[in-house]
Amino acid sequence: MCNMTFEETGGENSSERMESVAKALEEVLSSALPQGCITVGVYEAAKSLNADPDNVVLCLLATDDEEDVALQIHFTLIQAFCCENDINILRVSNMRRLSEILGGVKPGGEPMDLHCVLVTNPQSSLLKDPALSKVNRFCRDSRCLDQWVPVINLPDR
Repeated sequence: MCNMTFEETGGENSSERMESVAKALEEVLSSALPQGCITVGVYEAAKSLNADPDNVVLCLLATDDEEDVALQIHFTLIQAFCCENDINILRVSNMRRLSEILGGVKPGGEPMDLHCVLVTNPQSSLLKDPALSKVNRFCRDSRCLDQWVPVINLPDR
């Protein structure tokens, strides 16, 4: 349900709010990573979504190359699945920063496929995370404004 006041909708695209949500997203990723609550890669994410969609609390889609048609088709399918299963979705720009947050390389030195990142929730503590609540609220508010997949830019540090 979307009961937003004029003041709440007027500041939706404010840079302060976007920075606040980007910072909260970084906190979510940084706290989920050591708990093993991160799934990276389009194929791995699809397997995880198929196996246990109720365990996924957030889906991130990231790309720096908008021209990759195959990747866009994968994104469309993942977005549809997430919408069908009430999983919040964010489009993330700045893959370099995302790579920095998540470590960027697999054991053995090969780079991770960060085009799709899932945050899962094996422990109830992550659900009570204020940063995750802020990101989820942003996703919900964006849907009220017909922005089904809002874009967040992770600022360089």
